[in-house]
Amino acid sequence: MAAEAFVHQLNVQIGNEFAAHQQYVACAVYYDQQTMQQTAQLFFDQAAEERSHAMMMVRYLLDADAEVRIPALPAPVCDFADVVAPVALALEQEKRVTQQINELTAIARREHDFASDQFMQWFIKEQVEEVSKMSDLLAVARRSAHDVEQIEDYVQREAAAGEGTDPTAPRVAGA
Repeated sequence: MAAEAFVHQLNVQIGNEFAAHQQYVACAVYYDQQTMQQTAQLFFDQAAEERSHAMMMVRYLLDADAEVRIPALPAPVCDFADVVAPVALALEQEKRVTQQINELTAIARREHDFASDQFMQWFIKEQVEEVSKMSDLLAVARRSAHDVEQIEDYVQREAAAGEGTDPTAPRVAGA
């Protein structure tokens, strides 16, 4: 059975993941309005990924016979000064989520909740990839802010490399 402190914080994290989903949708909409279709798609895909993360957490709590609480969400930022701003926001968001994931892992360890600790390991690996992806994109966006085609080309190249599916990913509720 999952530790009570972990269950509480994982429910908070479910809200954080859904909020990240909403924020990525807002970024995607901004890029779509700028006719930056590749970058818009990257952020739509990121939004779907964040929703999946929330649903993995929901599935874990359901499987652990723990209470699931879906919290209210703050409104996402929808207005951006330029094409760099949404990526900078996304990087900060990923860094914040990394801290949240690390704190969840620390709670599981402190509570000797080994199953929850094991569950969190996939998210730790995922956050390393997410921070790296947004950090690289931010460098390109800053360098190419006045030539959005360079940003679009970079995003297209990275998308072509593809991530594929991860067979070690936790199960998603409802999938």
